[in-house]
Amino acid sequence: MNEDITLRSALDRNLKSAVTAAFLMLPESFSEEDLFIEIAGLSYSGDFRMLVGEDKTKVLNIVKPNIAHFRELYGSILQENPQVVYKSQQGRLEIDKSPEGQFTQLMTLPKSLQQQINHIMDPPGKNRDVEETLFQVAHDPDCGDVVRLGLSAIVRPSSIRQSTKGIFTAGMKKSVIYSSLKLHKMWTGWLRKTS
Repeated sequence: MNEDITLRSALDRNLKSAVTAAFLMLPESFSEEDLFIEIAGLSYSGDFRMLVGEDKTKVLNIVKPNIAHFRELYGSILQENPQVVYKSQQGRLEIDKSPEGQFTQLMTLPKSLQQQINHIMDPPGKNRDVEETLFQVAHDPDCGDVVRLGLSAIVRPSSIRQSTKGIFTAGMKKSVIYSSLKLHKMWTGWLRKTS
């Protein structure tokens, strides 16, 4: 029973963190679909396979048919968040993009992401603490881009490890066949998008 409570708590924190990261990367006003696309795309941020080998509409294809599930999963978080105006009937949201609002959001991000942002933004020799760096980022017009870079730096090593592991596990021949199929799928998706 305690494990279920601990797991539920961790999952809730993860959902809230995903919403906060997405808020920081979105403009002041956006649609539910924009939010859900941003959230679903978090785990692909920095994944080199999205550059080569994946259908560019993969995240959109995940979100579009599952909007109701995303609403169910994130609805209460959005309604309870004091920094967002959630107009659920219209499917629109407005977020506080003031430096103070962004600083509050940055301070609630997972520690690993905060540290990654600090690593990106803290010039050599400065050795500022994380809170000082996040305060600076909150005042930066490119705050969302900095958050995206931090996420990419976390996701990239994992995606490279998974791909490398896949080559050794499946073998070179199967990996080449799989990669060829993925490239074909990416090309087909690109052609669909441009026509």
